[in-house]
Amino acid sequence: MSVLAAERIKLTSTRSPWWCVGSAVALTMGLNAIVVVAATREDGIPATVAATQFGYTTGMAVLMVMATLAVTTEYSVGTIRTTFLAVPGRTAALAAKTAVVAAVAGVVGLVTGFGSWAMGRLLLPSADLALAGATEWRQVAGVGLVYLVASVVAVAVGILVRHTAGAVSLVLVWALMAEQLLTLVPGVGNAIGPWLPFQAAKRFLTAGEAPTGAGLLDGPWAAMGYFAAVAAVLLAVAIGLAKHRDA
Repeated sequence: MSVLAAERIKLTSTRSPWWCVGSAVALTMGLNAIVVVAATREDGIPATVAATQFGYTTGMAVLMVMATLAVTTEYSVGTIRTTFLAVPGRTAALAAKTAVVAAVAGVVGLVTGFGSWAMGRLLLPSADLALAGATEWRQVAGVGLVYLVASVVAVAVGILVRHTAGAVSLVLVWALMAEQLLTLVPGVGNAIGPWLPFQAAKRFLTAGEAPTGAGLLDGPWAAMGYFAAVAAVLLAVAIGLAKHRDA
């Protein structure tokens, strides 16, 4: 049995990942539907493709919890020792776990993104929600990419912290609160805002094409590349430390 197959079985053989996947899809699509309809009817805001993805952070948070638990649960019950004994070097086992979790999160993101967009078209048939260009496709399909990279960040945090409560708290506070608050700090927020990973992910999903002369990370794909690079570095550090720590 390959390492990837083993990690897939471990992830899908318990109930919590299935609950997380179902909750991510249902909560995100439901919130997106409520927000886009309420905004257009009560505030007169025109519906856009980007607006149908307003609540993407809800599903992202749920899937980051799933990704964190995929690691910390093994540490808490001790099965990580068996995994490391079966796969010497530890790198392959942790990389396989990351790949499986990220793949699941990416697929869920695609389902959520296109599902939310389709629901928007169903609820607002007169709105211009056509996927007419690359920007609109990025704003919908990009949810899958954001969820994938966010799950890598969560796995890395799980490897570093190893304790469920601490790791879950850290990823949720980081992704949902800390960066938002930092952008509000006078004199600092504007300077560091572009370099905050989850703010970069938000720009990737919501921004149009970057104008000529824009900053280094103002372009949507540059922002996504930065988010992915942060995740890759964090995972590399986590795996490096895991190789030298007791399981």
